[in-house]
Amino acid sequence: MSSIPTARDYTKASVLDAVLSEAPLTRTRLIELTRLSQATVSRKVDELLFDGFLVEQGVDAVARRGRPSTYLDVPGTAGHIVGISFGTRTTCVLVTDLRGREIRHIIVPSLEGGDVGTTAEWLVDLIVETTDSAEGPLRQIVAAVPGPVLHTNSTGTPESRKIFLASRLQSAIEERLKAPVTVESDAHASLRGILKDDASIGNAALFLLSTVLSFAGCTDHEIAKGRTPTFGDLGGVLFSGVGNETLDGLLSTTGILQFAQGRGLDLEGIEALWSQPQEMASRAEVVEAFTTAIVTAVGAVAVTLDPESVYFVGRLSPLVDEVLPEARRRLAQSLPAVPEIRVVPQVIGLSVARGAAQAGLALAQSRLRESMLEARSEGQSL
Repeated sequence: MSSIPTARDYTKASVLDAVLSEAPLTRTRLIELTRLSQATVSRKVDELLFDGFLVEQGVDAVARRGRPSTYLDVPGTAGHIVGISFGTRTTCVLVTDLRGREIRHIIVPSLEGGDVGTTAEWLVDLIVETTDSAEGPLRQIVAAVPGPVLHTNSTGTPESRKIFLASRLQSAIEERLKAPVTVESDAHASLRGILKDDASIGNAALFLLSTVLSFAGCTDHEIAKGRTPTFGDLGGVLFSGVGNETLDGLLSTTGILQFAQGRGLDLEGIEALWSQPQEMASRAEVVEAFTTAIVTAVGAVAVTLDPESVYFVGRLSPLVDEVLPEARRRLAQSLPAVPEIRVVPQVIGLSVARGAAQAGLALAQSRLRESMLEARSEGQSL
């Protein structure tokens, strides 16, 4: 017989939410977070201990009268999350517990030339290897891929190919691992990591300058998402201000390498542009074009999204650092107010995987709460 969740059910879910947000923590801290009575928290903690979502470990070092207060934590057996950064050159698989604490990560070169099925099988094997030491059920996988997906066997418009790859990859991994999978852009995952580290960020924009250009934005500290996958795909539709070059043609490693080659610079890799001596006139032309593209990109989001901050991450970050003073000067001449512009150091692959894992944690925690409220009527296992 089904029944509607009661106030007691919601109270238990609230205690679980607080534990997942801050464990390890004491009962005293749990009372502060939930604003529930000591007796109520004690009952719900006992229930969660029985359910396997809590363990007691360690003793609060702060001396108090009465019985010492033990710390409550989320055991590894409660489950784990997988965040994936699936880039065109590098893939990282990261495993965390339900508190977001890293269990293990692996960074390898990305598979080249495979179709969706082969790619999915390769990713599944990598996930299995990385989660080998994890305990409990795999509760969520989030795979972050470059915004404009490049490699697919589907035909049609770029938008339809992008939807095709994301859905096929998602379905294939879900079928093999029997766990929910979500696919999002690498820029979204990168921005999630920045938001996690700074709760004061309100409205912001992020450009991920890697093999391809990706974009993400947030409003009131929440990732902004559009109705279709075209949302945020600025690189292929906005011109950079340099000839017929698009933003992606100058703000991606693939594009800037081609542009540099057209100016007589035969670079073995993009890092050579700032780490090795180059012919001065040709390099100056490339840097000037790159600066103009940065100004165009920031100007476009400044007048449309009005962000407080604009972040640049990715492999081209050293070049952004070099041109930023000049870019700020030019923007100050054309904008009444220039947003704060920052280059954020990130570990290639790993930083995006961490952001993907953050998205996975939010989804898994929300699902756990829903399952807890439904358990009374459906007898579900959490």
